[in-house]
Amino acid sequence: MNKKTIEALEVILKRFQTIDLELQKEENLTDIKLMTELNRERAQLEETALKYVEYKRVQTDISDAKEILEAEKDADMRELAKAQLDEGHEQEEKIEEELELLLLPKDPNDDKNVIFEIRGAAGGDEANIFAGDLFRMYSRYAERTGWKIEVLDQNESAAGGFSLISFMLKGDKVYSKMKFESGSHRVQRVPKTESKGRIQTSTATVAVLPEVSDVEVEIKSVDLRIDTYRSSGAGGQHVNTTDSAVRITHIPTGVVAASQDGRSQHDNKEKAMTMLRARIYEAELEKQQAESASMRKSAVGTGARSEKIRTYNYAQNRVTDHRVNLTLNKLDQVMDGNIDEILTELVNNEQKELIAQQIESNS
Repeated sequence: MNKKTIEALEVILKRFQTIDLELQKEENLTDIKLMTELNRERAQLEETALKYVEYKRVQTDISDAKEILEAEKDADMRELAKAQLDEGHEQEEKIEEELELLLLPKDPNDDKNVIFEIRGAAGGDEANIFAGDLFRMYSRYAERTGWKIEVLDQNESAAGGFSLISFMLKGDKVYSKMKFESGSHRVQRVPKTESKGRIQTSTATVAVLPEVSDVEVEIKSVDLRIDTYRSSGAGGQHVNTTDSAVRITHIPTGVVAASQDGRSQHDNKEKAMTMLRARIYEAELEKQQAESASMRKSAVGTGARSEKIRTYNYAQNRVTDHRVNLTLNKLDQVMDGNIDEILTELVNNEQKELIAQQIESNS
């Protein structure tokens, strides 16, 4: 491992140890804001710091084994030291690879929950039905992963599925796994409404937005127009009986968010505000990236809804992710929520790209 990397790791370890000392000081225990910030920073540094401590321990073991080999004349002790040295070098190589990944630039949103927006696009009723299939796929994956899912808004289609469904996924580092799902998803199959058995191509668009707090996106109440209306879809006893649905418009940007799936007007207002913050954040982020000449153009795509990222071919039980040239002949399993293989390939691809960029910048 080069000197520059060691220096960076030493800085991280020192800061991690400093935070631990700060968290133990009595005068800090009553400062909730400071304690929250320190615990958040500690969590971000912990994996790298502890992995580096492990690396230093292995380095010590290697050094000890070398000293024994140089000084020891007993054959059995030399054999034991040689075995310890070989094991140490194997561990050293493995940990160096892990540290290399841990030191890659982090997406600041990776630890966040996400808001999904799925819309039926080209293909009429079939597109809406496919949007419903995608929602089920992500729901099943969330169940398998232990994440919580909360529907924020939905517009059901008469033929089935949704013209729009928005929902939140809550769990550990959700955005880091799901951010690559943004884009246009294409389905090729015979629609239920097709009497002649012809295959039709339809699309549904997916947007994955990180959940943002009111601290990250400041929204003034004077800039909002809040309208209430009667729910038109699923929602239990409140549907068509009270004006519980809420639509919020952010006047300066024109961004709109609505929710009708909550149990009360207050609940729908909170959900709509959550979506509104995420959409404003996304719009501002896109603006900043567009203005930045050094914007990284990822090999897995920009995440734009118009960008075709994946094709689901039912006739051949095949799914293809076009960004990483991955084809799996188990579409039935994928649609049942078994998407880990695809997500892992996308994450690995991003890591390879980041490593290549680091090598290029250091050369």
